Amino acid sequence: MADNEDPKKERKNRGKSKEVCGYPISIFFIVVNEFCERFSYYGMRAVLVLYFKFFLRWDDDLSTSIYHTFVALCYLTPILGAIVADSWLGKFKTIIYLSIVYAIGQVAMAVSAIHDITDTDRDGTPDNMIFHVVMSMVGLFLIALGTGGIKPCVAAFGGDQFGDHQEKQRRTFFSVFYLCINGGSLLSTIITPILRAQECGIYSQQKCYSLAFGVPAALMVVALVVFIAGSGMYYKAEPQGNIMLDVSKCIGFAIKNRYRHRSKQFPKRKHWMDWAEEKYDKLLIAQIKMVLKVLFLYIPLPVFWTLFDQKGSRWTLQATTMDGNFGLLVIQPDQMQTVNPILILTLVPIMDSVVYPLIKKCGLNFTPLKRMTVGMVMAAIAFFCAAVVQLQIDVSRKQEHIDHQMIISLILQLFRFINGLATAVNVSSPAVDFGLIQPLNYTTYSLVQYGKTTFTLRSGSQSCEFSKEFGYGSSYAFFIPSTLVFGPTCQESITVIEEIKPNSVHMALQIPQYFFITAGEVMFSVTGLEFSYSQAPSNMKAVLQAGWLLTVAIGNFIVLIVAEAAKIPLKWAEYVLFASLLIAMCVLFSIMAYFYTYIDPTEIEAQFKTTTNEDDEKHKNGEIQMLKKGSVNQKDHFNKDKKQTRL
Repeated sequence: MADNEDPKKERKNRGKSKEVCGYPISIFFIVVNEFCERFSYYGMRAVLVLYFKFFLRWDDDLSTSIYHTFVALCYLTPILGAIVADSWLGKFKTIIYLSIVYAIGQVAMAVSAIHDITDTDRDGTPDNMIFHVVMSMVGLFLIALGTGGIKPCVAAFGGDQFGDHQEKQRRTFFSVFYLCINGGSLLSTIITPILRAQECGIYSQQKCYSLAFGVPAALMVVALVVFIAGSGMYYKAEPQGNIMLDVSKCIGFAIKNRYRHRSKQFPKRKHWMDWAEEKYDKLLIAQIKMVLKVLFLYIPLPVFWTLFDQKGSRWTLQATTMDGNFGLLVIQPDQMQTVNPILILTLVPIMDSVVYPLIKKCGLNFTPLKRMTVGMVMAAIAFFCAAVVQLQIDVSRKQEHIDHQMIISLILQLFRFINGLATAVNVSSPAVDFGLIQPLNYTTYSLVQYGKTTFTLRSGSQSCEFSKEFGYGSSYAFFIPSTLVFGPTCQESITVIEEIKPNSVHMALQIPQYFFITAGEVMFSVTGLEFSYSQAPSNMKAVLQAGWLLTVAIGNFIVLIVAEAAKIPLKWAEYVLFASLLIAMCVLFSIMAYFYTYIDPTEIEAQFKTTTNEDDEKHKNGEIQMLKKGSVNQKDHFNKDKKQTRL
């Protein structure tokens, strides 16, 4: 559409472009774009906390803090994106520009994870960590700006492509759109941990974080190209102004006006927002009152997100100390997050089709606010479960004294060789070649894949093979004795020193906590949005969306504060603290919900519009009466003058 085209004409022309099965062709580009973008975001995020800990070598608290700072920014920038799109650039240009920023950020993350760039001594460890930290922080900032900025635009832009006659297709589009979000999340959290677990490098083979970030970067570029490819088919609405700015100005004026009239000589008004009546329409003020009533209920909600978003940080770090061997399948610690989207796709239809109708048949009034309260309790139970699992892990490692430099082995299998021979010996495996180990020397620690590994020992023309089964998260030192005889008995001659035992607590124990946190998400998040939308005026949905995203951001900042300020040494105690905090907020929320009165925004708006119309009618009638009265007076005056003339 041309930029100067009549908006009413544009509205009529929506959905009139080429269609496939009743759907505008343009929406297929948007759906593919969303799938690739969600794959890119969740794929990068799945391995992020492990990148902090095992590549940048940060401790658990710092890794958790930076992770949640990034997530918080991702939920703050949508407010900025919505304002820019609605007031300045429009949705299409906002998506294009911020997607470019997004893609640059993903590429920066991939580059930051290439250890060979600064590995001058080729020992597998970056020598200039400042470069990698700066690159990763710049990349994360650009990603947060990009993913958050386009978040409120893409779904709304897709909805704009449909005409008024395509309401059914629009509803189907949003269902498919939501499916793409979960599909992209599910696939990426399966694939990127597998890519991370591979070994790559030019000079030395290390865990391939660069590949794990590189694939999401490539998917973001694909998302951008696909979206641009459909440019000629899109309906592009012009910016119409952002309601959030109007709401902010109205609230600001009410506060300022109330402060000016704070003296007792001025009569009090029923609601503090009524102080905006001197400048703003009464209908707008009534709509803001309805929104503020819902936003007041949001006050205890951030604590839910404090717990929920720790799936990608604390729970992933917890999984690094557990055994991921499921028999035919070995699960990486960061792959346990896939349990959440799998359960989401399972529990949402079960709740809507079975659980809620069954509760209704039992005669229980399971209101939306009651559902949200139960969802908060579910999340608290999940953290109590996590605390129990952590206690099991602590007991299994209670007798071990683990060196700080060897803590990395909790997720990776480490080993080293000690040469007790009087001659040099060459040790190699399919994954690593130590070269010649001089007499009475030992190698640095190296990584090995989970499972059985065979090593070849050579000295001159003699050689033998030595095999070892590596448990998940184990560390070994292999001592080659001076009495070693090369030959078939080589296996028995080498002394195996178990420095760190394999992880003995199984990752399957995390499934209950994932179940409870996901059940809590379904009852809290889905119901919360549904409730919020039902209690807000139609033109205030964006304000509530901004408020909801703000609770997520604040929740992540709470994790940051606890991780850095509290410094609780026992992880299980930290889980109990978070669970207890949510229980306290749950009690507060239930009290607030008890006194909340459900409203019908449409009915209230209709009453105001009726009152306004009546006032306008009275005003018109008054003007007519005044005109009639004026006419009579003029006529009398004229007749009087006429009579006087006759006389």
